[in-house]
Amino acid sequence: MAKTRQKFYKSIPELPKAMQTKKRKPKLMAVVEEGNCTGCQVCVPFCPVDCIESVATEKYPDRPIPPVQIRFNECIGCQICARVCTQLTWDAIRMMPTAEFETQFGITIDTPA
Repeated sequence: MAKTRQKFYKSIPELPKAMQTKKRKPKLMAVVEEGNCTGCQVCVPFCPVDCIESVATEKYPDRPIPPVQIRFNECIGCQICARVCTQLTWDAIRMMPTAEFETQFGITIDTPA
């Protein structure tokens, strides 16, 4: 049993030692499927740029725990949140090519100066 557990957690990344900032426009963007997100926030401590936060409780008054959301302009597209969510919880975060994301949502992602 212990070996099975170690094998399972091997794919989970380590927590970041220090927060980073975006250095270039990412190729991928993290998108939360809010209807599938339980609001457990297991993804939050793994984000190396700290761009994941809870949705305002007013948006979901019927849910005791609101889902999380990504501050898109801070996301670096590292895919860690999606991997953690898939491995540990509900698979509520997917990665999308940035160009497709910008077209679909009408949001332009800044390129750092």
